[in-house]
Amino acid sequence: MRYSLNLPNFGELADPRTVADLAVAAEEAGWDGLFVWDHVHHRGFGGRPFGDPWILLAAAGMVTTRLTLGPLVTPVARRRPAKLAREISTLNTLTGGRMIFGAGLGAPAEDEFGSFGEPTDLKVLAERLDEGLTALHLLLNGEPVFYHGNHTAIEDVQLLPKQDVPVWIAGRWPTRAPFRRAARWDGAVPLFPAYRSQTPPTPEEVRELAAFLAEVRTGTGPFDLVVGGRGDPETVAALAGAGATWWDERVPFDDTLDKAATYHRLIEKGPPRPG
Repeated sequence: MRYSLNLPNFGELADPRTVADLAVAAEEAGWDGLFVWDHVHHRGFGGRPFGDPWILLAAAGMVTTRLTLGPLVTPVARRRPAKLAREISTLNTLTGGRMIFGAGLGAPAEDEFGSFGEPTDLKVLAERLDEGLTALHLLLNGEPVFYHGNHTAIEDVQLLPKQDVPVWIAGRWPTRAPFRRAARWDGAVPLFPAYRSQTPPTPEEVRELAAFLAEVRTGTGPFDLVVGGRGDPETVAALAGAGATWWDERVPFDDTLDKAATYHRLIEKGPPRPG
């Protein structure tokens, strides 16, 4: 089991210097990863500054040497694959290969997409997500790319250097479709029904999801199952036994969510490793 912190990209955490300070403290305290949300607009968190996740992650990458870093998650459907591939490649180079790319549909669609005149139909967004992921995979392989989808076209483009960046796919369990998608990549990041309060899933829920992923997965490489919430060593140990490979420490959706002091307290407690 590996241990990460999950930070929103708004409020006090919109400041790259604040995120950099937290990253240094997390690395020194023995945490393994730090992941950042990727919202551009969310009415549920209105009246706050929002920071660009790539700049926040770059700030964290510049001051750490060991932490795994990445967005959790980027709505690929609202990004141009070529620009996103350059950002992923540059951040992975900056961090010496410490990046994981978390991807998903993005929510709420009316805020993230509709507010900017983008389609909000989930079937359209899912198609754009899958095409975008395919395009990213091809571009990051370092070979000349010829690709034509319904929403994405690439004509004889080679991006260098080649990058090996694991891709995790997020979704809401027990909806199956996001996890069929995740099974084609390198990891799954489920949101369970009690995610707003950050109540951890039960071992039975994790076991059910792990069994489904094993059933639909065709690859043979490493695969991560990332679960999270507010953890304690006993709970986390049980979830590891059920198939989880990462514990992602998260804060409930309350007035402490975007405060730097909240995360400094979590960092000081240290990862909830079994004794």
